[in-house]
Amino acid sequence: MSKNPLSWDELTALAKSQFEPIDSVNGVTNAQARLRLFGQAESDVRLTLYRDNHAWCPYCQKIWLWLEENQIPYRIEKVTMFCYGEKESWYKRKVPSGMLPAVELDGRIVTESDDILLALEDAFGAVGAGMRDPRVMPLRQLERLLFRGWCSWLCRPASSVRAEQQNRSQFIEIVAMVEAALASTPGAYFLAQFSTADIIFTPYVERMNASLYYYKGYSLREDNPRFAAWFDAMESRATYRGTQSDFHTHVHDLPPQMGGCYANGEPQMLINQVRVDNGPWDGLPDVTCSEPSNSRAEALYRTVKHHLNVIRANPADERLIDTALRCALTQMMTGVDCVPPQGADAALRYVRDRINVPRDMSIYAARRLRTALEYTAALVGDAQGIPIPSHHRRDQNPADFATQVAL
Repeated sequence: MSKNPLSWDELTALAKSQFEPIDSVNGVTNAQARLRLFGQAESDVRLTLYRDNHAWCPYCQKIWLWLEENQIPYRIEKVTMFCYGEKESWYKRKVPSGMLPAVELDGRIVTESDDILLALEDAFGAVGAGMRDPRVMPLRQLERLLFRGWCSWLCRPASSVRAEQQNRSQFIEIVAMVEAALASTPGAYFLAQFSTADIIFTPYVERMNASLYYYKGYSLREDNPRFAAWFDAMESRATYRGTQSDFHTHVHDLPPQMGGCYANGEPQMLINQVRVDNGPWDGLPDVTCSEPSNSRAEALYRTVKHHLNVIRANPADERLIDTALRCALTQMMTGVDCVPPQGADAALRYVRDRINVPRDMSIYAARRLRTALEYTAALVGDAQGIPIPSHHRRDQNPADFATQVAL
């Protein structure tokens, strides 16, 4: 059975009735906050974190996660990464290099993520074992070794099949060293208790998990039991879940940041690539914690809040994408088919491909929205949206999303 889509007023009412917005200031870790107090007074704030708009920057994630774990009151200023727009002049006046992240602590600007962590530890204390702890120092070196092995495999085109296999073998040898380090502790973390070491590994291991699955057909999380347990332990922490991204977001935000990501064309890689791009997304090894009961309501709430910008940024006719988007949201919330106008398939898939986790919503909410967009698009055709660019991401210019609907 098909039905007419709900109106924006009806969808807004449904969103407000089914989703309770989080307290971005004092609630759980979230990508929308501009101020975090953790129940303390705003006068206690000594720190401003400058991070990227889209939560793509791994070094920003490292500092963000540290602050959330230590519950340090701070302000957030969001800055444009060069790969998706022009960097703000006010930021370049403050930080001439334009590099991210940066913090302003008691009036002093600090850049470089490791230097920032050291300055934060000096000011507020460490998260478990700190940067200078003799147990953490070799783990920091191991993380850099893993990073270099990943870059060698992912970001440099192999000259031959043999070279590709050598790069793969080299990376897997380093992974075995990390597995051994994790196996040496009684729990799932890098030390007996959660510590700075886990924070240091988090950003790039998350991106390795996504990119190697998509470009190389290799599943870091599924093929390594200690890494799997570590990911599970991290996902038990609301701090990490608030900063966590998904495969679809990472595999398309990484190429312009890394200077290119090179697929090996192997059968498993081709299977994985189709699945990440087109679904089904359930069961992907980017998240294994339980799905919240309100994931669809969250997706609806966040989409309704930004629907005017989503429509405006779409290449399709505004009336067409307006109706098509309402069809997809109606299907997501009611389970009833709502056939969109002809030509809506490409327009809906354009939206599907540009959902950003966690900027827009959490992983499971994004899965439900992507699934509804793909299902509704398939009702009228198999046309794809304009491809996601790989040399830049100016299709995600944050200036296009400066306004939102008040709910």
